[in-house]
Amino acid sequence: MAMKTVTIGGKGSSLTSSSVYSIANGLSQVNIDSPILEKLSSSKSSLSKKTLTVSNSRFLTNIEARASLVVLLNKLIITQHGIRSALPILITDALSGGPFALESLDFGSVLGFLDTLCKVNGKRFDDVGVTDGEIIVLEESCYALDGICALLDCCSSSLSTLADAVASLSCEASSADVSALVNSLDSGDGFSVKDEVAVASDFKVLLTGSKLVGKNGSKAVSEIPEVHGSFRESVKQVHSTTRVKLNSSVRIGKDGSLSNVRGGKQLVKTVSSLAASLVHLGESSLCRAQLVARCQEVDIHSEVLEMSGTLKNGINLSPEVNYLSLFHEINSLVATVRKILAWEGALAILSLDSMESKENAQGFQVVSLSVETKKGNANADKKSQKKKKVVLGKGTAVIKQLLKGRLNSEGGDTIENMAVLNEWVRDLCLFFEPKDQDLDTFLKKVKEMVESNESRRLPKLPKGTRDFAKEQMAIRGKAFKIIEEVFKRHGAMALDTPAFELRETLMGKYGEDSKLVYDLADQGGELCSLRYDLTVPFARYVAMNGITSFKRYQIAKVYRRDNPSKGRYREFYQCDFDIAGQYETMGPDFEVVKVLTELLDELNIGDYEIKLNHRKLLDGMLEICGVPPEKFRTICSSIDKLDKQSFETIKKEMVEEKGLTAEVADKIGTLVKKRGPPLELLSELKKDSQFLENNGSSLALKDLEILFEALEKSKCIHRVVFDLSLARGLDYYTGVIFEAVFKGTTQVGSIAAGGRYDNLIGMFGTKQVPAVGASLGIERVFNIMEQQLENDANQSIRATETEVLVSIFGEDLGQAAELASELWGAKIKTEYLVNKRVAKHMDRAKESRIPLMVIVGDQERSANQVRIKDMQANTEELVDRDSVVEEVRRRLNLISL
Repeated sequence: MAMKTVTIGGKGSSLTSSSVYSIANGLSQVNIDSPILEKLSSSKSSLSKKTLTVSNSRFLTNIEARASLVVLLNKLIITQHGIRSALPILITDALSGGPFALESLDFGSVLGFLDTLCKVNGKRFDDVGVTDGEIIVLEESCYALDGICALLDCCSSSLSTLADAVASLSCEASSADVSALVNSLDSGDGFSVKDEVAVASDFKVLLTGSKLVGKNGSKAVSEIPEVHGSFRESVKQVHSTTRVKLNSSVRIGKDGSLSNVRGGKQLVKTVSSLAASLVHLGESSLCRAQLVARCQEVDIHSEVLEMSGTLKNGINLSPEVNYLSLFHEINSLVATVRKILAWEGALAILSLDSMESKENAQGFQVVSLSVETKKGNANADKKSQKKKKVVLGKGTAVIKQLLKGRLNSEGGDTIENMAVLNEWVRDLCLFFEPKDQDLDTFLKKVKEMVESNESRRLPKLPKGTRDFAKEQMAIRGKAFKIIEEVFKRHGAMALDTPAFELRETLMGKYGEDSKLVYDLADQGGELCSLRYDLTVPFARYVAMNGITSFKRYQIAKVYRRDNPSKGRYREFYQCDFDIAGQYETMGPDFEVVKVLTELLDELNIGDYEIKLNHRKLLDGMLEICGVPPEKFRTICSSIDKLDKQSFETIKKEMVEEKGLTAEVADKIGTLVKKRGPPLELLSELKKDSQFLENNGSSLALKDLEILFEALEKSKCIHRVVFDLSLARGLDYYTGVIFEAVFKGTTQVGSIAAGGRYDNLIGMFGTKQVPAVGASLGIERVFNIMEQQLENDANQSIRATETEVLVSIFGEDLGQAAELASELWGAKIKTEYLVNKRVAKHMDRAKESRIPLMVIVGDQERSANQVRIKDMQANTEELVDRDSVVEEVRRRLNLISL
């Protein structure tokens, strides 16, 4: 097979960890892009006059040295400024000399490196020289660290999958109880660790169908999601960091100044985290290897002492340690963990082979449920099928088969043959190295199995979303009908806007919640985001079309990039009612709150309250307490959490994270605890001179007085609570703010909210158009309505509105089509069923709660009649075929009465 070539430089090229690993291990050769090399050859950079000295010699392994040279070559090529072709050519020649010729390179200093690099190529440093630009790259780029990190990235990525595969075999080999392992799946509460959930899900797939697990409890098995999940996270961090580091240049200004030089500290932090997770992975694997060995009475005491000693010594992370030495140690640790996994794998295979031979000797049968199992095996004679089967998992059977294919010797009586066991360990150690060409095939096979829908549990919804079944759709349709009727009663007109907007339209409108906006991948040359609410798109529409007065409603889905807890969603409907334009003082505010009370009353969800406050009153309160104006919005965001967290928690956030003094925070705490009947609390606040002397709060109290009087006259003020802790975290609110909360047993939190936003429309570059609106969170209302139906046996809901079932006893579709079409033509909601079995027709009518059946059997057909059955009264009557429509309509009218 011809050796692959990796070209450094060139338009759009980038260096990857796998390329570095391949060149370092002599699997690929390196080449410099010709145009780049010509450009460097024409460079007129003069040689440096700096005095260089050799100090603290540092030598690496051959592979580490080669990896470092590859990264340095790339750094020189992408930096270019002040770089000649001489040094890149020296590096290329050194790498072309074979994989085992660079152990003498000194990475401890610039002079030491250049001197030894020239010697490797049979040259003298004095003849080659170095430019100032090349010195900067050598001193500042951390190329050696990046090179070893690329090796770690490549090796640890494969170790992650290998560890899962080998551990799954150990679970069966030790007859482990895996219930805690495979049940560590996403609880949906928003607190699950993503990588731990992924590990548990993968193991559930690999062990599907296994009859060898479920007996012996072991911490080394139950901790697999945590240990392997942590390792996966570290691997991803290393990969992400390495990808950037490999392709970051050292930018040198014309005056020799540096920019964007990335030191090694962040890289060290990332790789140190990998080292810690490597140790935990190795310790966990070693425990399972010992568990399997004990089950099979195999003595691996001396091997365990050696490997556990290496793990216990750990990695020296003291501040004084040399970074290059640290990375070298971590790279060596990878080899140790690889060896431990090989021991665990070899012991697991031996144990499963032993189990198979013992079961066969006792007349049992071991069955592998691999995808390669042929139909002939499944159709064995009935006598053998009656034998008790010891079944491996669908995934583990394939893994065992593939790993055994790499072992060079048959086990025989393997449990007593330590020489064979050691040979198997050596075979697996070699196989587990990324340079083995068959390893990639193995890893892809494991990945294919865990990602296969065929063996995975049923597909599931993303968190924070839901399906609506037929009964739920009926509830939703009923709710939407009520909501639209209320909106139209108040003269609102419907509006629809796109599900996504330009990102610039949405940004800067939601305060700290802006991080919850879903950004879309750029496919059409514009940066777009899914709408977060319906208010900002409404404001954009009004501004864009020059509208000065508009009472509108909109029912549509919105999206939040959240980690949702129970009762919260990432995709949900909002039902918005807004009034934009100049009107009498507090008139639109009153009507919006009134609409909200009508909605919640007519939806008949039970007891609720509408908490109400005024943004100017809140700002005035913060000013009175001593909060700087520039912190009003961020402190409002903190106060807005008081319905979910204690004041002590909020106080800690305001003091430690947002810079308030404890005294100011305590003053805020005293005021935000005030809540009560609107007119009573308003009267109390009007007696407080602090509020009257503050311009903002004084104006707010006047607004609220007008609003509360109007609500009292409309007989809905009993639904409102004046609550000074209500803040509403969105930036665009300027006046009245409110939030409806359900007070029943179903815990759903806020079900509606809104407020006045006088400046939002003007933010789009047009004149200011004042507006106020409310938004009903219909998903939570659905939850309440569904819960009420479940708790009330007397309540039920039909998924369809079908009034008549045309039942044709037999196979005459034409007759069904004719009769049903007549009823459809008369605007009667009709279904039909053609079936010989009478019970099928009755069951269909009962399940769908269809009030009438129009039945046609042989007797009715011959008499040119139909039989009309009233399902509720349980009565039947024969009528002439020609009068079916009139008779059905008459009976439906009677039922509706």
